[in-house]
Amino acid sequence: MSAYGSDRFDCDVLVIGGGIVGLSTAYAVTRAAPGTRVVVLEKERGPARHQTGRNSGVIHSGIYYRPGSLKARYAVRGAAEMVKFCAEYGLPHEVTGKLIVATERAELPRLHALVQRGRENGIPVRELGPAQITEYEPRVRGVAAIHVGTTGVCDYGAVAAQLAEASRADIRYGAEVVAVDRRPWGVAVRTADGTVVRGGVLVNCAGLHCDRVARLAGDDPGMRIVPFRGEYYELARPELVRGLVYPVPDPAFPFLGVHLTRGIDGGVHVGPNAVPALGREGYGWSVVRPRELAGTLAWPGSWRIARRHWRYGAGELHRSVSKRAFTEAVRRLLPSVGPEDLHRAPAGVRAQAVLRDGTLVDDFLIREARRTVHVLNAPSPAATASLPIGREVARRALAHLG
Repeated sequence: MSAYGSDRFDCDVLVIGGGIVGLSTAYAVTRAAPGTRVVVLEKERGPARHQTGRNSGVIHSGIYYRPGSLKARYAVRGAAEMVKFCAEYGLPHEVTGKLIVATERAELPRLHALVQRGRENGIPVRELGPAQITEYEPRVRGVAAIHVGTTGVCDYGAVAAQLAEASRADIRYGAEVVAVDRRPWGVAVRTADGTVVRGGVLVNCAGLHCDRVARLAGDDPGMRIVPFRGEYYELARPELVRGLVYPVPDPAFPFLGVHLTRGIDGGVHVGPNAVPALGREGYGWSVVRPRELAGTLAWPGSWRIARRHWRYGAGELHRSVSKRAFTEAVRRLLPSVGPEDLHRAPAGVRAQAVLRDGTLVDDFLIREARRTVHVLNAPSPAATASLPIGREVARRALAHLG
C-alpha cells in the first residue's frame, strides 16, 4: 500500500536525475517497499546522458579509497553486485583485472601504500616485478606493478537503462526541474514546461546540477559543483593493450591519471586528463556557459583549488591543448605509442564537490533536510558503487515517509 494514497500526491518518492545513481535509487525503493510510487524526472531525452554514459566503463575494485569510507565500502561491495547484476540481466561485462604500474622508483612508496590499502579493504592484490608485468601486458613497461583481479568493465549506459526498466518507476524524460516548493506534507516541483509534480519526499540525484537543485529546495549545500572535463582518445592499435593499465595516482588529487582501458567492445580508451570545464556540461573548449562559469569563479573554493594545485593543473592543461604532451604521458606506460595512434573520443565531465575552503570532497556526500535527501558528491566510483548507494539513499528517503 502506498504511504501517500491521497490524490494530491503524484508519487511517494520523487527523484530528480536519471543517471545511474537516481535510477538505482528508484530501483532500490521499489524493491525495499513494493507498492511505493516513484517518479524520476530527467531533463535529457533518455537516461545516462552525462557522467554515467561518458566514462571508461570500469568496474572499480575499491583499492584507492580510504578504508572505512563510503567510497571504499560501497565500491568493494558494488563491484561484486554490478557483476552479478550484469550477469542476471545479460548485460555485457567482463572481469578483466588491471595493472597499476610504477614507471619510476620514486613512485614505489605510493605503490606499496596501495598494496596495504587494498589489503585493508579486503581486495586481493598481487605484487609484480618488471618481468611479471610483461606476462600480463607485453608492451607495458614499469619498475614494479600490482595486479588487482576484481576490476572489470561494463556498459553503464546499458546498466542504467536496465535499472530504469526493472524499477517500474514512472520515468519522465525531457523534464527539467526549475522550481521546488517544500511543504510540511511533502514537496512539489515544477518542470520547464509548467508541469507540477507532488511527492512525499524529494531525492536530489542531479549530478552536475545537484547543488543548484539543493538551493532550489531552500537548502544551503555548503559546497559547489566545480566541473572538470576528462578528455579521451581511442587507441588506433588496440592490440597493444590486453586489459586495463593505470599509473600510480597522486594522492593529493582525486583523479587517477591517464590510463588505458580495453572496453567491452574491444576498443581501448586512453585518458582521461582533468581540466576545468567552462560549463557544467562543457564537453569541449568551445562550450562556454557564462552564467555557470561565473558561478564557479565566484565560489571561493575554486580559487583556493587553483592556488593549491596550479602546478598539477598546468600539466593537465598542457596535455589538453597538446596531443604530443598527452602522448608523452601515455608513453610512460606504453612506450610504443605515437601521436598517430591516438584518435579523439568523446569527453566526459566530472561533477566534483568543492568546499568553501577549497577542499575537494573525497568521499560520497549525502545530506538530508526536511522531506529531502541530497546526493551532493557522487563522482567515480559512483557508477561501480551505484547499487549500494541507491539502497542507502532509498533507506533514507523511505524513513522520511514514515
